[in-house]
Amino acid sequence: MRTLMFLLQKEFRQIFRNDLILRMIIAMPIIQLLILPLAADFEIKNINISIVDHDRSTFSQKLIDKVIASGYFKLNDYSVSFDESFQEFENDNSDLVLEIPQDFEKNLIRENSGELFIAVNAINGTKASVGSSYLGRIISDYNSDIRLQRMEQPQMNASPFIEIATLNWFNPYLNYPFFMVPGILVVLVTMVGAYMCALNIVKEKEVGTIEQINVTPIKKHIFILGKLIPFWLIGIFIFSIGLFIIARFVYGIVPMGSVIVLYCFLGIYLIALLGIGLIISTYSNTQQQAMSLAFFCMMIFLLMSGLFTPIESMPEWAKLIAKCNPVTYFIEVMRMVVLKGSGFSDLGRQFLIIGGMAVFFNSWAILNYKKTS
Repeated sequence: MRTLMFLLQKEFRQIFRNDLILRMIIAMPIIQLLILPLAADFEIKNINISIVDHDRSTFSQKLIDKVIASGYFKLNDYSVSFDESFQEFENDNSDLVLEIPQDFEKNLIRENSGELFIAVNAINGTKASVGSSYLGRIISDYNSDIRLQRMEQPQMNASPFIEIATLNWFNPYLNYPFFMVPGILVVLVTMVGAYMCALNIVKEKEVGTIEQINVTPIKKHIFILGKLIPFWLIGIFIFSIGLFIIARFVYGIVPMGSVIVLYCFLGIYLIALLGIGLIISTYSNTQQQAMSLAFFCMMIFLLMSGLFTPIESMPEWAKLIAKCNPVTYFIEVMRMVVLKGSGFSDLGRQFLIIGGMAVFFNSWAILNYKKTS
């Protein structure tokens, strides 16, 4: 224990001696947590739409007003010629073209049916899919309004009408930052912990101090603990700033569940994560090699974690990678505790898996570290 305390004293002095590293450790996650949730917003708004109204009736005007008033669409041009609007479409000034045919109102009243034509710019597949989905939902609501209006008229016979009430659980106002901030906080803790830890032993190799440590009677597991504990504490510090300051006061996010559950999982997760960083450092001889390996691992972790795309929509081989990814489980736990209020009884599987990863990766790091060149 006395040897470990001396090692920890050395590590903390080495970390705090470098002002640039301190700024990166503290300032970088704060700035990124302030910016990324606002930029990584999959709710698409201000979709440019061109409207071609051949009917120019009361019904068509109400439909146009409903589309623009939704807040998702921005009227680019309004014309009576499809060729004019399609020119805007080809010039990428419009994302969608809505064409209302002639006799639209008359067909709705006399024949109880009407047709609309929608052209979608599908170069950006996500925007095209979401935009057409929004427009389809608005038209469906408009259709329901017309049906309800006609049913209320005296001359119409009463017919059954189904009213659907929707209740959004866990995120009632569909606030997208509430979904993204917990995941992005996990990513920032992961990046700082993995990169800093991966570079630590490699820096000792480049400077030459590793040789002085290797000739001492320090055991390998004590040496690994001395490298792991400082960054474990730094990871907890960064997580605390993000959760209690940025998330709470900037985004208004207060965890529904127990903070103790989050910190228990965070402690085990950081051990697993730092074990990966130590493995990278034991295989690398230069900081450039360590940075390249860490960057490769971080890209895999982020893209296969379910942060941006649901794991359920991935192919089977990608799902297997996601199951071996520690970031996947921490993002899942963060969202379950922060949004749903889950407790220890709901997260037993995640605790067991991340605990197994912590033992595996750190055992690998200890076995792979050699005290002889």
